[in-house]
Amino acid sequence: MTIQRSRSGLSPMRLQRMHDVLARHVDRGTLPGLVTLISRRGETYVDTIGTQAVAGGAPIQRDTIFRIASMTKPVTAVAALILVEECKLRLDDPVDEWLPELANRQVLQRLDGPLHETIPAHRAITLRDLLTLRMGFGYMTDLAPDFPIWQAMNERHLAIGPEPTTAPSIDAWMQSLGSLPLMAQPGERWLYETGADVLGVLIARVAGQPLEAFMQEQIFAPLGMKDTAFSVPPEK
Repeated sequence: MTIQRSRSGLSPMRLQRMHDVLARHVDRGTLPGLVTLISRRGETYVDTIGTQAVAGGAPIQRDTIFRIASMTKPVTAVAALILVEECKLRLDDPVDEWLPELANRQVLQRLDGPLHETIPAHRAITLRDLLTLRMGFGYMTDLAPDFPIWQAMNERHLAIGPEPTTAPSIDAWMQSLGSLPLMAQPGERWLYETGADVLGVLIARVAGQPLEAFMQEQIFAPLGMKDTAFSVPPEK
């Protein structure tokens, strides 16, 4: 690591301490490698530690490509807000027009109860619910393996876990989701993950093109994010 004295208060000693803390994660095997970047008052510091694979291999570089995992969620939110700016969507309008599979929802009376014991949803799901992960369906610490809703999610490939050998189409996935009741009333509870997945479907249907293509045209290309995509081509 090359460290230069900073006028911003990030002294070489402080930067070295940060490097040592991060290096310990790599030394312990918590992760194979990492890149850190600090930018403050016009000065930028980049530190690269470790390798690109658990078993070793090429060293981490400043331009190493990483899987960003759940950081996809804010990018998807940006894509949705582009459609809001274009007046193709409104934050508090129901999404039923574009996602008919989620219209006229039923809600479980009890999270651990049978799937047929439901009450009608108080209102429709909105774009704001999807953006804030409050659509009424997702993951929570309250879920247990013996709950009927969790078992039904697993059967329909709606639960977090290994990808199925043959992934269902988007329409089939939405139909499976629409066949189950919600776990909470729309807007009442934060539930992880599923709202962001549904948001991606909504964007694709409103834009009339695959989500990846929309993001590439509207976000990645304009920002010069040439290494960001849904997959990594062989040459990279």
